[in-house]
Amino acid sequence: MPSQESRPTIHIPGITSHTISPRSGREGELRYLKAGTGAPLVLLHTVRTQAEHFRHLIPLIADHYTVYALDLPGMGYSEIVPGASYDEPAMRAGVKRLLTELDLHDVTLAGESMGAVLALTTAADLPERVRRVVAVNTYDFRGGIARSSLLARVVVSGVLAPGVGPVIAGVEPRPALSKILQGGLGDTSALREDYVDELLQVGARPGYPTVARAVYQALPSLIAARSRYREVKAPVHFVYGEKDWSRPSDRQANKELLPAADFTQVPKAGHFIALERPDVLADLLIAVA
Repeated sequence: MPSQESRPTIHIPGITSHTISPRSGREGELRYLKAGTGAPLVLLHTVRTQAEHFRHLIPLIADHYTVYALDLPGMGYSEIVPGASYDEPAMRAGVKRLLTELDLHDVTLAGESMGAVLALTTAADLPERVRRVVAVNTYDFRGGIARSSLLARVVVSGVLAPGVGPVIAGVEPRPALSKILQGGLGDTSALREDYVDELLQVGARPGYPTVARAVYQALPSLIAARSRYREVKAPVHFVYGEKDWSRPSDRQANKELLPAADFTQVPKAGHFIALERPDVLADLLIAVA
């Protein structure tokens, strides 16, 4: 459980917080939220966020699933391990730990952005455990968050720059974080102030700037992970916001990789559909529960 000094500021009705202990010194403790009853549904969050990203979605689906919302390794309140990798295979290993340590079967994996890529690659690795994948705005194209706005391009470039990158990663002004996140929304009012407060609190954890920089450095590994999509045996449903950062060519490329997949486009929505249109995701998930 998070320490008293770093306890989450957002409460989601009906959830409990749990941890998975590391099996070796190279692994860190993983934190996840659990709620509801029914078949297992694992939620995987975006770059720079955490399990509370699904705060509005979880109550809508808890009567239909046992929901597990994971803090990916080093993010949210999962343990920060010095020197750990944050490339796609390492993040995927964290997701697989959740499924195997809890011995989950018949799992629906639903991820947004980076979490969508991890849902697909985890399904490729664990076909015997995964029933279905819902991939929301997959972050598997060049540019990514840099397509959000000029500010996002400047900040990400600064974080990745040699020398000054670690310093810039450790400075996260509230207005800049809010503006960057708003660039992923069709309806900017969906970014709540208390959510920004929570993200800033997590960003102030010792070692988190190193994690943030490492995650941005590892983003090309998400693009490389597209090569695994054809291995997914479970049914896949791609969901895209009309105003997502992906381009029509990016979406078409995934249609060609998985021609049997279902596709939904959410009108006027951006990259963070779980924040602005959780009802759409809930309806889709309930329909296939």
